[in-house]
Amino acid sequence: MTLPRTPSQTVGPYYTIGLCRRVENELLPAADPKALRVTGRLLDGDEQPIPDGMIEAWDAGGGRWGRSSTDAQGRFSFVAGRPGASAGEAPHLDLYVFARGLLKHQLTRMYLPDEAEANAADPVLALLPEADRALLVAEQEDGALRFDIRMQGERQTVFFSL
Repeated sequence: MTLPRTPSQTVGPYYTIGLCRRVENELLPAADPKALRVTGRLLDGDEQPIPDGMIEAWDAGGGRWGRSSTDAQGRFSFVAGRPGASAGEAPHLDLYVFARGLLKHQLTRMYLPDEAEANAADPVLALLPEADRALLVAEQEDGALRFDIRMQGERQTVFFSL
């Protein structure tokens, strides 16, 4: 006999209710001269948007964090301070991805496109094949940094073990 799943066994429709209502997507006030706008999309393996996900951004050097839910097009956005280098690593934001179907969040990093020298010397990026390194560097777009997160597929984002 197989029993049906209970709410404690699946993120399912309870995910948005439980986590996405508290959104604080400004790690730094937008008017601050050090503020960076970060935008992106959370996509599945077929390049389709994940409309009920959540991305947490952590600036390890500054101790700040923010949370952005995704909209119907999978879009998320943050205003973050420019991260500094720490412990010999290039400036980056740690991004935690939460979405339905994930029983454990996923961790990735977003590196800055104008830090080519620091990125080339970063010990974490150095462990990855060159093609994977490129997937972790944001792109400049309309005065913001664009960083799409792909959960699966040919251009899947690199995720790190926790």
